[in-house]
Amino acid sequence: MQSVARKLLNLGAWLILGIIGAGMASAVLAQTRPQPRPQMTETPAPQPQQTPEPAQQPAPATKAPSTKGAVTNLPIPRYVTLKGAEGNARRGPGLTHRIDWVFTTSGTPLRVTAEFENWRRVEDFEGMGGWVHFTLLSGVRGLIVTKDMAEFHVLPDFASPVVFQAEAGALARILSCTLDWCRVRAGSERGWAPKSIFWGVDPQEIIE
Repeated sequence: MQSVARKLLNLGAWLILGIIGAGMASAVLAQTRPQPRPQMTETPAPQPQQTPEPAQQPAPATKAPSTKGAVTNLPIPRYVTLKGAEGNARRGPGLTHRIDWVFTTSGTPLRVTAEFENWRRVEDFEGMGGWVHFTLLSGVRGLIVTKDMAEFHVLPDFASPVVFQAEAGALARILSCTLDWCRVRAGSERGWAPKSIFWGVDPQEIIE
């Protein structure tokens, strides 16, 4: 009996020592285990003081580039004249299209507004016209007088002598043009007249 009691006593002592040892091991392990870092609350960095942006100024208007013809690469619109004494203006660019208008005077100024292969869409000073074959047109510049009994002067000056007069509808060939005046030839006569009395030249166009 005494040997059994001694064995039980020794077993209890070992159990107590084991419990104490386990506790100490846990404490040591807790000390050596990495600890979570304390959470840092970030303080927002001071923002630079924003100055109000100046109001945007509208971009200056720019002159739109002139359109170029798809066939000739010449400006659209542009002015030409009727080469012969007659020219058929058709509804479409081709001989199969019906004729809507017939020009009957050589030298009539026309404005080209479109191109397609060998055809040009043109109109006269009244807006009448259609598609004509390019062989019927000439690059020679002409004008039509829009003012009745228009006066033509020796110089581009109203104070200069009047050399001849022309009725509305008269045709003339351009010799030169400034911003305000054009010098033309009408028949055997030559003279200067204000550009505003003509159709067939742009207001800002200069021809030398």
